[in-house]
Amino acid sequence: MKWLAFGAGIVALGSLVACSPLTALNALSPAIGSDSNVDIAYGPGARNKLDIYRPAKASAASPVVVFFYGGNWSTGQRRDYAFVGRALAARGIVVVIPDYRLYPEVRYPDFLDDSAQAVAWTARQIATYGGDPARLFVMGHSAGAYNASMLALDPRWLGKQGMAPSALTGWIGLAGPYDFIPIVNPTARPVFHYPNTPTDSQPVNHVSGPALPALLIAARNDKLVNPVRNTGGLANRLRAAGVPVEEIYYDGVSHTTLVASMAAPLRTLAPTVDAVARFVQASAKRPIDAGSTRVTQ
Repeated sequence: MKWLAFGAGIVALGSLVACSPLTALNALSPAIGSDSNVDIAYGPGARNKLDIYRPAKASAASPVVVFFYGGNWSTGQRRDYAFVGRALAARGIVVVIPDYRLYPEVRYPDFLDDSAQAVAWTARQIATYGGDPARLFVMGHSAGAYNASMLALDPRWLGKQGMAPSALTGWIGLAGPYDFIPIVNPTARPVFHYPNTPTDSQPVNHVSGPALPALLIAARNDKLVNPVRNTGGLANRLRAAGVPVEEIYYDGVSHTTLVASMAAPLRTLAPTVDAVARFVQASAKRPIDAGSTRVTQ
């Protein structure tokens, strides 16, 4: 049944051949149960803008997720990920999707400063859009998961905005690179000043207790970001430090289709959106016990 549904999704995507795959996913993920506010400035730069996706019946009690997209820190735009915002908004979560500066305009760590600025803006302003700033999460896919992890684990970035990671409720990483020195990806090398990549650029080097509860999801057969070294390695370090972490591996997705499985036509590939929504809603209601789980599906 999964492959039949996948095939149906591919046929539907094929009908939009003039569009990019992400544009097609957005077109096939209607905004049912959600509203949006777009092109909101969170800083002075051209890429310091964000979009907000809200439950159609949002209240001040809605938890908030700031989602950072991937693209090797060199490509990406927020509107391509409307399907992520709509999926979570339909489940009662306010979602903020910011752009951030990319290489070659900037290198590490400038995009982390942008990410932190977007989170700080959200903490100050999101109540106006029906979100609860006291229940604030960061989330990302691939390079965006790196951004989210650094904000959650390394206090330098939010500290520049007058915040601390403790202001967050938790964080979610999808197929994130958390431990990648020496860098082998030729696109990422100049972003992180290869061969002089600073060791403090690695999320695994910022694990200490207490830290935020984490949900780490990866494709078991990810060919781009090694899930054993990155997701598994970070989860082990968090666990050893007594940090609550939920670790999930899916067999039916790749590095890229993991985030795509949040879109309506591809949700049979993996229950990614359900896992994220469950983690957010549970964490927003009460602290997660200082235990952890590992699941393969």
